[in-house]
Amino acid sequence: MNMLDSSELMASIGQFLAEDIGRGDITTRSCVPPDKMGNGRFLAKEYMVVCGLDVAEAVFFHLDPDSPEIETSFNEGDEVEEGTVIGTLGGYADVLLTGERLALNLLQRMSGVATLTRQFVKAIEGTAAAIVDTRKTTPGLRMLEKYAVVIGGGKNHRMGLDDGILIKDNHIALAGGITEAVNAARSLAGHLHKVEVEIMNWAQLREAIEAGAEIVMFDNQTPEEAAKLVDMARNLNPNVLIEASGNMSLDRVRSFAEAGVDLISVGKLTHSARAVDISFKIQ
Repeated sequence: MNMLDSSELMASIGQFLAEDIGRGDITTRSCVPPDKMGNGRFLAKEYMVVCGLDVAEAVFFHLDPDSPEIETSFNEGDEVEEGTVIGTLGGYADVLLTGERLALNLLQRMSGVATLTRQFVKAIEGTAAAIVDTRKTTPGLRMLEKYAVVIGGGKNHRMGLDDGILIKDNHIALAGGITEAVNAARSLAGHLHKVEVEIMNWAQLREAIEAGAEIVMFDNQTPEEAAKLVDMARNLNPNVLIEASGNMSLDRVRSFAEAGVDLISVGKLTHSARAVDISFKIQ
């Protein structure tokens, strides 16, 4: 997913603002004249990968369709250091104050995901592997978090359960085995759908490939075990796509890339990314 869906984004922002504003921003309404103008600046308070300025801008646009655009000299995905002003925004002060927290929450969260993703991408530079995300996202923020992964240099795995067939251990148990699960999936899958199977050992790998799986996922293997399984998989089907997953960390992800896998899925890109520190000061 490389683009944000504008209609979905605006609908989500409307829900987020309703949660925050409730019946009205009584502090701003009581302290700030409605015709007061202001100018705010977004300040990076640590190193970060910029992601979400357009989303922050959409928050203020939702409050005031005449709100100007955020002025910035940076593009999505640019790396900036602590102390960098990444954007400025003028407009009615009450709009800036009311939208401030939501705009920052989204900007900090998305930049945090992009920053962590960039660290993983850099960790495997020079290999043929790619970093991909998972469905371990914050409910309501999946579109934004997966967009941030792409901005950070990663790739998207499934957006949702309707995106692709991934047969995991519970599916295998309930279907009666890998072959049974793959055959059942094949009988109902569309002609554009590939079948991916999670495997734990050599016997499962062989069964999955012989059953017709185009993608196999090594789950919770050591790098050494993964390297052996890669060789076995390539001997069975040189075209099979190989994914490694499970407890991936920055200090061990390169060893999996060097083991020869094509994809490394990292749940912590979205479920454990820390929001970066950004302030919004209004004058």
